Amino acid sequence: MPLQGFCSFLCCRHGFTVLGRDYGEKEEEESFELRSKEDEATCNGRGPLDITLTQPGRTANGPSSRSEIPEEMRSLIIEKSKGAIEEDTETVVKGWLYREVRGGWIKMRRHWFVLTQDSLDFYTSNEKNAKRLGSLVLTSLCSVIWPDKQSYKETGNWSIMVYGRKHSYRLYTKHFNEAVHWACAIQKVIDSKAPVETPTQLLIRDIEENKFNPEAVGHIYKHNPILKHTQSPLYASLLPFPYASLEHTFHSAKGYTTLRDEAVKIFNSLQQLESAQDPVSLIQGVLQTCLDLRPLRDEVYCQLVKQTSGTPSPDTPAQLRYWQLLTCMSCTFLPSLSILKYLRFHLKRVQSQYPDTEMDNYAAFISEAIGKTKGREYVPSWEEILVLMNRQEMFCTIHYPGRGSCKLPIRSHTTADEVVKKMKERLGLQLSHNTFALFEGNTYKERAVGGSTIVADILTRFENLAAKEPESEHQWKLCFKLYCFLDTDSVPKDSIEFTFLFEQSHAMVIQGHLFTSEEDLQLLAALRLQSLNGDFSTHTPSPPLEELFPRHVIEARALALVKIAPAKPACCPSRFLTGALHAGLWKHTAVHKIKAEDDLRFRARLKEEGASMMASIVESWKTLQGRAREDVMSVYISVVKQWPGFGSTLYEIDFYISSTGSFSQRLWLGVAATSVSLYRQGDPEPLESIHYGQISSYGVSDSTTFKITAGDREFLFETSKLNEIAQLMTAYITSAHRTQRPSQRTGSKNFALGSPVQELSSHPV
Repeated sequence: MPLQGFCSFLCCRHGFTVLGRDYGEKEEEESFELRSKEDEATCNGRGPLDITLTQPGRTANGPSSRSEIPEEMRSLIIEKSKGAIEEDTETVVKGWLYREVRGGWIKMRRHWFVLTQDSLDFYTSNEKNAKRLGSLVLTSLCSVIWPDKQSYKETGNWSIMVYGRKHSYRLYTKHFNEAVHWACAIQKVIDSKAPVETPTQLLIRDIEENKFNPEAVGHIYKHNPILKHTQSPLYASLLPFPYASLEHTFHSAKGYTTLRDEAVKIFNSLQQLESAQDPVSLIQGVLQTCLDLRPLRDEVYCQLVKQTSGTPSPDTPAQLRYWQLLTCMSCTFLPSLSILKYLRFHLKRVQSQYPDTEMDNYAAFISEAIGKTKGREYVPSWEEILVLMNRQEMFCTIHYPGRGSCKLPIRSHTTADEVVKKMKERLGLQLSHNTFALFEGNTYKERAVGGSTIVADILTRFENLAAKEPESEHQWKLCFKLYCFLDTDSVPKDSIEFTFLFEQSHAMVIQGHLFTSEEDLQLLAALRLQSLNGDFSTHTPSPPLEELFPRHVIEARALALVKIAPAKPACCPSRFLTGALHAGLWKHTAVHKIKAEDDLRFRARLKEEGASMMASIVESWKTLQGRAREDVMSVYISVVKQWPGFGSTLYEIDFYISSTGSFSQRLWLGVAATSVSLYRQGDPEPLESIHYGQISSYGVSDSTTFKITAGDREFLFETSKLNEIAQLMTAYITSAHRTQRPSQRTGSKNFALGSPVQELSSHPV
């Protein structure tokens, strides 16, 4: 840019600041509005992108003579003088409406409203010389909330809410169609307005245009203090926000005000960081606000860039707090494209101005982070924030079958797929034909983690759960396990993968997800003991029966042996209890007593059956003396493989119905390498088996229903495991298509898998 033109630019931009004004005791925010082409044609002959900055005038004794004009109109470019109603061609809609009045005993007043291309005005009447009582100037930042049933139920009228910069109108009408008509018309006028831009936005654009001219950029920063660090408070947001919106109403329950107010509050929190004894809680609060109120993310980035530009004492602990928060922001949320470019330029500029400093190190870390950051579901945990403040890596403990675990270094952007890849490399499983995945779970629950899930989000959720139940013994953890059982026959018996197969098969047996006879279950329990403890010894402690044998089998035996006596009516002394009420109370007490006795008998029988089963398992264990661990593990796998559905992952189905009319309750849906099958609980043979080659589509039908379409048949399953089933089916089908030869992929449907299967989206089909 030529120096002469640049000086003219500085004159145009000079004084863009919302800090340190001295024209009165009360601070007022400034308003900036882009002129439209029509406005420019009638005003000073300037181009459509010129900016007019108006600032309210003050005198020593009070407001200027412009006080007759509404304050909201004084602060904008186009001003309308008070006067009579004229037949204006710009009038969009006019009519009678009720306006809510706050204060006093009259709640609503009837006025004549006129909507023009610039404002919403209301008058005493619809006569030509009626007095105008108020005006709400419409800009692109205004908003309209449409009529809702709640206000109609409360008042018997349909209401709309119109928000302006300083004022808001709640308007009522008896007719729904009329309310919608006004809301549509006002919204159309708002949408027609040119976007409002703040000085910060204009200067960011100027910096982008002159980024290859260091001298010009230096002049921009020098003559515009709004871009640089300040100790003064901020009285208005750096970016434009709607005066009110549905976003505000949705989050009002959390205590948030408008976006503009929240932006000013956040800047106050940023300044408190400089002297805070515990900055982590403040940082978490700012991040939580940005998580809840997405539009504020760009604003916070601009505030942090401002506070890290032109710092009076760089590299001091107080100033580095801003860099620490900027680091946490860059590892949690990404700004919009324009602010991202501004941030990248700022980081490069700082690195060139302050080489080999802590600011340089933070700028380099942030530059790398914003290239990898994905959207986070949770605010970083306390531990993660401490790690990020020091630009370090976190360590995550990953467990795997066989009671093993290892610590892996992760960052805020590390996904579950990346952790799986690292675990496969560390355990030497790169050449396995089977698929592995991360699982999150505790003693009672377990579910697979999606490959794109951010691991740091999972750890944050674990931290939140631990905070709610600090004394719980069933803490959540991450496990690395087999996911798709694609090839279990070629797994070497001396490999860690075979240990995975053995441990996960035993977990299926304990959960009752592997259907076999009771004799085989006893043999499997004995093999398990031999693999854990070696040869039998009276000095070797044995694990609890629940870890060796399915508990539901023992409970079923105990329940079958317990003879539940029918409730016999007890004798009721007539001299003490007479009448129907007393007889009812006596009978109720007797039934409860009988139930308590039955429960005691059941528990005693359960204990006896457990002891008997444990004795039988120990006797079988003694017969395995001298068998090596690898040998008994191999025998164990050969026994469980006798079930035709081995390798299936079972999901509980509450209800099932097909298009042929068959239905059932309480089933298992088994998802395997080549098909999905339906089993009755405890029955080894499937009721129905659907090969993947027959499936044309599958997915979530509604909040509790999973739908599979196979040809002209449809199967509906009611279950709580909708996403897990869809995820596993997708993994199996994808793996199968990946292993096909190209000729098979383009071949006919005679191939086992047929054409690619359509996965339905997670909404009603």
